[in-house]
This record gives sequence, structure tokens and C-alpha cells, in this order.
Amino acid sequence: MQAAGVIAPMEGVLLLDKPAGITSHDAVAAVRSALGGARTGHAGTLDPFATGLLIVLVGRATKAQRELMALPKRYQAVALLGAVSSTGDPEGEITRTGRIPPDPLALPTGELRQRPPMHSAVKIGGERAYRRARRGERFEMPERLVTVHGFDQLWREPSGEAADLPRAGFQIECGSGTYVRSLIADLGDAYCLELRRTAIGPFDVTDAVPPPARGARWADPPLIALELALARAREATAAAHRQ
Repeated sequence: MQAAGVIAPMEGVLLLDKPAGITSHDAVAAVRSALGGARTGHAGTLDPFATGLLIVLVGRATKAQRELMALPKRYQAVALLGAVSSTGDPEGEITRTGRIPPDPLALPTGELRQRPPMHSAVKIGGERAYRRARRGERFEMPERLVTVHGFDQLWREPSGEAADLPRAGFQIECGSGTYVRSLIADLGDAYCLELRRTAIGPFDVTDAVPPPARGARWADPPLIALELALARAREATAAAHRQ
């Protein structure tokens, strides 16, 4: 029982809807500040250009990071066809090739070998790959095995002779560690124009809240109790294994 006059430490799982233009680190820092300096972390990075579900861990919940990071993810992506990006996203050097990938596309699923983008947070020789890439260093990203449970084209603009290149929309369900930017780039001359994470395991972005405003204070944040969050995650994992 909590002693009278003693404030219980802030802890739990927070579902955040990260906007484009900020890093996951920035979003977590905003939560930390709003909670008066509470211990915080997250369960899976989103690129700055990406939006959507970011699981923020508060207090004792930071110890559950590994388990929650292992949950499968669902994304919606918009790809620009007929162009390539040095980073696989709008922030890189864009080259319009005009070579449009075929329709229908071969969308791979199952266990795949994938090379993460050079501009990623993967560590190479103890240093983040994106830092070495920004210095202009030449190096090869090691392949990794990833699992893609579903890869569906939702829509596609028709190809024409207009100046605007066609776009296509996709939904991807994948295991932890999968880079959607690489999945899109591997389709041919295409790069990820927009990316939104819509679910992590049983947690959905429709239940998420935006990051707190700069300087704001959260007296009663919408935290999910750690025990409840872990129970939901484990139930979803067990159900997936039964299928």
C-alpha cells in the first residue's frame, strides 16, 4: 500500500501518434518533459518522415522494451514510382528515372533476406550507419532475415505521359526489424514517399494521442498499466502462434 503523502511514481505504456518532421527521440523527450522528468523509452523507432504509432515506455515499463519491440508491426506506405532516393525516403537525393515498375507487382512475403538502408540506425562497427553515410563513407550493410506476413497493393495511379510520376499505396504487416523503405526500394525504381505505422501487435494508432505541446505538463496522461499492456501483447502473440 502507498504510504500517505507519498506520490506514486509515474509508470505505464503510452500510445503516441508521432507526426512527421520529428524524431522518435524528440517525441519521447517531449513526453519526459511533460511528465516532469520521468524515466522514458520507446519500443521501436520511426523515421523522422514517418508518422503513426510510437509506443512510449514510462518508469518501470522501460524494462519491458525488448518484449514489446518484438511485436509485429503494420504499416501503410505510399511509394513514388519511376524514381529512386539515396535514403529510400523523401529526405534523400532524388533521381527521376522514368522507369515504372510493372503492374501487377511481385510483392514478396515470408522470410526474406533484406539489407537495411545505409541511412538507418543500425550499428556498423559500433556506430550508427546513418552517421557514417552522412560523412560520405562507403560501406555495405549486412543482410538480415526478416519476416513479411502480408504485403498488399491498396491502389495505384495509372502511368501516363504527364510530368507527375505515378504513386501506389501499400499495406505491410511484418516482423520486428523489417525496413519498409527497403521493401519499397526492392520493387524497382521506387521509393517510400509516405509511411505510417498503424499498429504494433494488439495496439492500434486509433487509440494513440499526439505528443504533448512544448512546455506542457501532463498531470493525468493516458497510460496503460504495464501488466495490462503485457497481458494484451502476450495474448496477441499466443493467438498468432495458434493460427
